[in-house]
Amino acid sequence: MNMRWNMDLHKIFKDFNDIDIFYNRDLKAYTNFKLGGPADAMAFPKSEKDIVSLLEICFKHNVSYVILGKASNLIVRDGGVEGLVIFLRENFSKIEHEKNIINAQAGISMQALANYARDLSLSGAEFIHGIPGSLGGGVSMNAGAYGGEIKDIIQSVRVLDRDLNIREFSNEEMNFRYRNSRVFDEGLLVLSAKLKLQEKDKEDINALMKDLMQRRISKQPLEYPSAGSTFKRPEGYFAGKLIDDAGLRGFRLGDAQISEKHCGFVINRGEATASEVIDLIETVQKIIYDKYGIEIEREVKIIGRQ
Repeated sequence: MNMRWNMDLHKIFKDFNDIDIFYNRDLKAYTNFKLGGPADAMAFPKSEKDIVSLLEICFKHNVSYVILGKASNLIVRDGGVEGLVIFLRENFSKIEHEKNIINAQAGISMQALANYARDLSLSGAEFIHGIPGSLGGGVSMNAGAYGGEIKDIIQSVRVLDRDLNIREFSNEEMNFRYRNSRVFDEGLLVLSAKLKLQEKDKEDINALMKDLMQRRISKQPLEYPSAGSTFKRPEGYFAGKLIDDAGLRGFRLGDAQISEKHCGFVINRGEATASEVIDLIETVQKIIYDKYGIEIEREVKIIGRQ
C-alpha cells in the first residue's frame, strides 16, 4: 500500500469513532490458514447500521471492500487486500431465542451457536459444532458435515443486498444447494439467521456433539492451520480418495502440504505462503485431471493482490 493511499483511507474513515478501524495489518492473524498479506484497512462494525454506513462511504469514495467472518474457508494472497476488509466476528455475534427458534447475528461462530443450542436442550445443530467459521459464512455456502447441512435447520435469513436494502428470505427462497446459495448468486451479505430446532435431552445432544468432534479429530488434520476441506466432492467420487490414489498423500511445496491424515486437506506446515498453497492446489488439480479426466473444484475461496 502506498503512503498516499494510506493517508486517503485515514481521511475517508476519520469520522467513524465508534467503529474499530485499523490500517496495514497482516491478515494472517485473522485467517484459519495463517497466511496472507496486509489489508489496507480493516473495520469491525457492531451493528447493521455500522455496516451500511461503512459501505455507503466505500461507494461514495470508490473504495474497494470485502466482507469476511472467521475467514476459515479462505486463502488471502501474499499481496494482501486492497481497500477495506469488514470483519463480522465477535463484534457482530448477538444471539437470542424464543421457544425453539434461535436468532443469531452472522458473526457468531458455529461452535458457539451449537453450544448455545445445546444449553437450551435444542437439537439439530450438533453437526455444526466442529465446523470452523461463522454463521454468515456457513449460511452463504450451505456448510455441512456428517450428513447435515445448514439448509436443514434454517427458517429464514436476513440479508443486505447490493443496493443496501435489508431483506429477509425464507429457507426455500435462499436456493440452498451443495456448498452454494442465493447469497453467492446475488452478492448478498448475511446479517443474521433464524434456526428452527427441536427439543431434546441435553445429555443426548452433548453426547452426539462429543462423538462428532472425536470423529473429526481422528480423521482431520486439526493440529495444522488450514481452510478445512480444500476441494469440493466431484459427482460420484471423493476428492480425498482420488488424491490418495494418485500418490499425492503428503505431497508438499514449501510448507504447503497435502495432509497425510486426510488427502482432502491442504495444510500449512508452519511458514507456508499463499503462493505455495495455491500452486499446490493447482498442481493437484492438474494431476488428477491428467490421470483420471476428473476436475476437482476448489471449495476454498481466494482473494487479494498477487
